Amino acid sequence: MLTLLRLLLLLVAWPAAMSVAAATPPAPDAWVQAAVLDAGYPGARLLVATADEVLVDVAAGHADVARTRPLRADAIYRIRSMTKPIVSAAVLRLVGEGHGALDDPVARHLPELDGLQVLEDGRLRPPARPVTVRHLLTHTAGFAVLEPGPLRLREAQRLEDSADLADLVARAARVPLERDPGTRFVYDGLATDVLGRLVEVWSGRPLEAYLQQAFFEPLGMRDTGFSVPPDQRHRLVEPSEVDAQGRLVPAALPAGHVPGMPLRPYASAAGGLYSTARDYLAFARMLLARGRHGERQLVPAGLVDAMFRDQLAPMGLAHPWIEAGRGRGFGLGLSVLLDPAAIGRDGAPGQVGWTGASSTYFVIDPAAGGIGLLLLQHRPRDGGHDLPRVALPFYNHVQQVLAR
Repeated sequence: MLTLLRLLLLLVAWPAAMSVAAATPPAPDAWVQAAVLDAGYPGARLLVATADEVLVDVAAGHADVARTRPLRADAIYRIRSMTKPIVSAAVLRLVGEGHGALDDPVARHLPELDGLQVLEDGRLRPPARPVTVRHLLTHTAGFAVLEPGPLRLREAQRLEDSADLADLVARAARVPLERDPGTRFVYDGLATDVLGRLVEVWSGRPLEAYLQQAFFEPLGMRDTGFSVPPDQRHRLVEPSEVDAQGRLVPAALPAGHVPGMPLRPYASAAGGLYSTARDYLAFARMLLARGRHGERQLVPAGLVDAMFRDQLAPMGLAHPWIEAGRGRGFGLGLSVLLDPAAIGRDGAPGQVGWTGASSTYFVIDPAAGGIGLLLLQHRPRDGGHDLPRVALPFYNHVQQVLAR
């Protein structure tokens, strides 16, 4: 009789249990397996955390395309454009120290950029306003990216071959703008490379030395830098790509490039850093804490607030979003989620973050007090064969974890 009673109770409870299970997100390792590894990526590093607790900590799969090296928790990644938020934070730190202001003309501090002209309809004219520090931080400076005429002149300067950031800025000064500053968001690494030079001029130190002193040392970011020591290069994750036949292969590297060596001859503020999940989490936690780490205020809280606040709409841009729709604006060095539903995102507006060209992603959700970090090392292809994109599933999985 007792056994029969237990069975009846189990049958009554079963629908409710199934309902709870259906609403519960999969275990973190199950999500990585289903959304990332089963999709064809060799390995994935996932962290979801709050200010003082790590909720999810997964290193799954392999560090190489051949799947011979299990992925380490301390694996080192090329974070590419996730370098930009770090350099942007450095600029804001120096602004907070009084070296300059957000709306200063950049030429006041980098005189070689004085006299920039706009090339329009084959003719040069003065810009409606000078390029400012704010324009650089929001990718609205008007540098040549889209228009064929200015773009050809930019390519002729071979910016990627610059010996250092001073040389890069000198070369950039010879290229006309393609539009008036402060009129359109056009994502461009040159803007952040110029910010890198501004950090050097304001601080009186090379960019890497300043980042080391301002952020990497106090935050314990021991494995972050523009190069990887030779005795640590075994921790590097091999980049992958899909070839024309749809096969996953090791990504082609620039001729003569040795993994772990600097990406460019200069310290690439736009995309040159190597880092680890734990290191970048420390940086993201500092931002979540409004620039504070322990007893130290590394970036003024008000400037971190501005970093997290959309800057495009207040500029009066005709198209104040970074994509076709209304989903995301842009703060000072970070994208800002404005309308989650417009782009299929879960959670509240105000989430900020950025990505890297080798499939690295991070998000900070001030409302939920959480951070998500997903590090892959895959170079996406435009069109044709490629692995499924994982950014949107990742952002929404972070929201599921934070809502538990």
